[in-house]
Amino acid sequence: MTNSLIFVQATTAPRIPSTRLALQIFDMNYGVQFGSLWPSIRISLLSEQKYGALVNNFSDVLQITQQLENLNAVDFIWESKKVVQDHDSIGEDKASKSAPSPETRTELSTQQEQPVSSISPNIKCYTFPKGDISIFHPAIPDVIGILGYYLLDAASVLPVLALNVQPGDLVLDLCAAPGGKTLALLQTGCCRELAANDLSTSRTHRLHEVFHRYLPQELQKVVRITSWDGRKWGELETSTFDRVLVDVPCTNDRHSLMEENNNIFMRMRKGERQMLPRLQLELLVAGILAAKPGGEVVYSTCSLSQLQNEYVVERAVELLAIQYDIEIQVEDLSYFRRLFQSTFSFYPDCRVGELILPHLTANFGPMYFCRLHRLN
Repeated sequence: MTNSLIFVQATTAPRIPSTRLALQIFDMNYGVQFGSLWPSIRISLLSEQKYGALVNNFSDVLQITQQLENLNAVDFIWESKKVVQDHDSIGEDKASKSAPSPETRTELSTQQEQPVSSISPNIKCYTFPKGDISIFHPAIPDVIGILGYYLLDAASVLPVLALNVQPGDLVLDLCAAPGGKTLALLQTGCCRELAANDLSTSRTHRLHEVFHRYLPQELQKVVRITSWDGRKWGELETSTFDRVLVDVPCTNDRHSLMEENNNIFMRMRKGERQMLPRLQLELLVAGILAAKPGGEVVYSTCSLSQLQNEYVVERAVELLAIQYDIEIQVEDLSYFRRLFQSTFSFYPDCRVGELILPHLTANFGPMYFCRLHRLN
């Protein structure tokens, strides 16, 4: 009787919700990783996320931008560039009044070499100012059924800006669904062809839906949608692309704390979760192999985890050097902090790449991104 009772209690005991399990694991890991910053990040992750409105350049842009500006939203990319240019102009005025010392000239030269304007052109993304918790309403189709803007975490635009797509580039988005970053890539107007891949056929179906709602029919021909295993892309199309975005599956920290549905912290997905860094490494290596010598690759996640961020990048660089004799240069993106510090909260201590931290006054992210240059 006692044994039967124990068995019944064991089988009927309530399971911990996946969201609560995720929070427990984050408290253990991120509490150590971020120290005194973690309580602020934690409460932000558990609060309502802030969104941006990515303008669709294939709609009536003047009408859409006016509509968004009437809401007191601003294009954070344009505003950031303008602030930096004004700051540089003031610096030039001061510099002209007094001759700089050799040390100062060296410092100014280093600053000027920073590619502050070296980001993908034409992308417009509107956000509400820091501390403003207003929300955007869903876009309404125009007369031909095209939507004027796409709502997304504005930090998701940063990996696309970092990729710095140039006119005529052949571009690969290795893990493209649900499609926000892919759509942002197309807003540059620079893609000669864009290969948008995702292993899941249901997710590529969503890609088709996004393109149908946001792109004119003739532009959809520029996009090639596939459902291949991204880990094998380096073998399928080796040394082919000018630019590659590798936005990998990850623990998706904010989703993991807020949604039970499809949560990677479900007990049945424990093995999948533990294998994530390996999958991410294989995808990044495949993306770099698919890039041309001299090409650029951006790796990104929506996780705070060092194991999924810096460690994956560093391991990929080592593996490519040893196994393929390919030299990779991890590029400095610190100028993004200077550009976008008025919109996002940056983590100052990444060994490589940049990390956007959720913050109550600017509740975007998390978003990690790192640019790698394939030298040979």
